[in-house]
Amino acid sequence: MKNLAGKYCVVTGAGKGIGKAIAKRFLEEEAAGVAIWEYDPALAEATARELDPTGKKVIVLRCNVADSDQVKQATEETVAAFGRIDVLVNNAGITRDRIFHKMTDDEWHAVIDVNLNGVYNTCKFVVPMMREQMSGSIINISSTSLMGNPGQANYAATKAALQGFTRTVAKELARKNVRMNCVAPAFVDTDMMRAVGEEKLSASISRTPAQRLSQPEEIAAVVAFLATEDASWVTGQTIFASGGSVCS
Repeated sequence: MKNLAGKYCVVTGAGKGIGKAIAKRFLEEEAAGVAIWEYDPALAEATARELDPTGKKVIVLRCNVADSDQVKQATEETVAAFGRIDVLVNNAGITRDRIFHKMTDDEWHAVIDVNLNGVYNTCKFVVPMMREQMSGSIINISSTSLMGNPGQANYAATKAALQGFTRTVAKELARKNVRMNCVAPAFVDTDMMRAVGEEKLSASISRTPAQRLSQPEEIAAVVAFLATEDASWVTGQTIFASGGSVCS
């Protein structure tokens, strides 16, 4: 039995990397439908064709999660196509790394707008629906950078903030049978990670007890568990999928 049978899911930023792996895992778990909300529609369309050649289960909606109006429209179009939203994965995120005293206002606000305000925007429209249907699972993708990482004051601030947001909203939603959790990966083998360069990449691996990068599919497996009823008694938690980088 597949654990997401009959469930309709939204994954933001699922054109590639961790988001793509999550969408793929949801389909493998026989989700009834997956909506990819993506800033780059061409990338998302290519991903949709790869994951769902039949075109029956995956829909793509152009959506900049930092734009409340676009999120509202994406929500409405998803509900029009699927009838409901059972699972929301807030995966969309960006980095604008720079040592703090050299960080620009634009670099600060760009990361805050996508990584934190984007989660607020999606939840603003999806949470009321889940409350009404008395069911749902929301998974926010955080990061071990929330513990602090030089050059990432903006990014770390957003990923740490997601923990407090998740714990608070989870407590508010528990009586409505709606769960919210975080997954905090460490170093994942994605384009974003590879962009740091070989020297930083090697240093990151050496700081990881497992001595390797994780694969997006390994993060997707944790997210899939939280999305299903197997995790019905798990809410308000942050799961560190970090190869031992963070042990709490």
